[in-house]
Amino acid sequence: MNLKIIRMPLVCFLGLLLALLLCVAVPVVYTLFWPFSAEPQRAEIKINYGASAEQITAELKRLQIIRSEQRFKWALLLLDKKHALRAGHFSLPVQASNYTVIKALTEGPQVYTKVTIPEGLRASAVAGIFKRTLEMDSLSFMSLVQDSALIRTLAVPAPSLEGFLLPETYLCTYGMSERQAVTMMVRQFKKAVWDTLEKRSQDLGFSVAEIVTLAAIVQAEARVESEMPAIASVYHNRLRVGMPLQADPTIQYIIPDGPRRLLLRDLEIPSPYNTYLYPGLPPGPINNPGKKALWATLFPTETPYLYFVADGNGRHLFSTTLAQHLQAKKGLDALRRRLAREQKGRRSRG
Repeated sequence: MNLKIIRMPLVCFLGLLLALLLCVAVPVVYTLFWPFSAEPQRAEIKINYGASAEQITAELKRLQIIRSEQRFKWALLLLDKKHALRAGHFSLPVQASNYTVIKALTEGPQVYTKVTIPEGLRASAVAGIFKRTLEMDSLSFMSLVQDSALIRTLAVPAPSLEGFLLPETYLCTYGMSERQAVTMMVRQFKKAVWDTLEKRSQDLGFSVAEIVTLAAIVQAEARVESEMPAIASVYHNRLRVGMPLQADPTIQYIIPDGPRRLLLRDLEIPSPYNTYLYPGLPPGPINNPGKKALWATLFPTETPYLYFVADGNGRHLFSTTLAQHLQAKKGLDALRRRLAREQKGRRSRG
């Protein structure tokens, strides 16, 4: 009799404990894991760098990825993931469980954005590409290119990162910051060419910044990659004999309405980038050269050439003497006049 009296309260206690556990477990399971299977439809969400958990939650609800903002916030608290949500571009199932969504946003794969930076672009144009593809602030990007503290951190021996943003195709995550983008490009530059660049520049008697500056001119001059080593040789030869570089791309860099056909008055612009007026290299790179232009500048073809002129078909004619150069230039002028007459004739017939 006494044993039954003792057992009954124990049974009641265990039953009560089980009921309490169920009262806690059911809401937790419901909050985290319901529904147990998501709809096959998917939605894409882009989360900006610095977005708050509240902003992300509201966007998830707007896209119908989650069913309840409040339950999602509870799930974040239960899993202690409120501050672990990442910026980026994610593809998520619609009406998924909160656990599935939180795991995807904190640990899962992202949708990468392919960003292609062509050779020979100025940093401002590079900033524009990142603005169009990843919605970055181009002004912030450009301020970082000139940021002396960042330049020191990246150990670039130059007053600007212009020229050190390696043209390439990058796989980027949406929401990355402007600082991350600039740093990524400079680090890729160092990974791709730095060791050879440092050693070979010294062998040639140039600083790293000077070689990058010259490579930017070679990049701008060349329309055919196979001509880059010959073009580089012309500039190396001119520097060696103390002849002005007379590089048209440096004039295009300083005119406000370029690129266009240069006029004689353009060659008189008083700027340190005017390589017709001032001997030696300009103060810094006029663009961001690619690896082939850098390699051509580091390892130019050995030639006697001091001059080159366009042949009208995308290539160049190279000359050793001024007389040869002037003769080649006459040929180009004659071609331009003939093409102008043909174009005028087509317009009159049309």
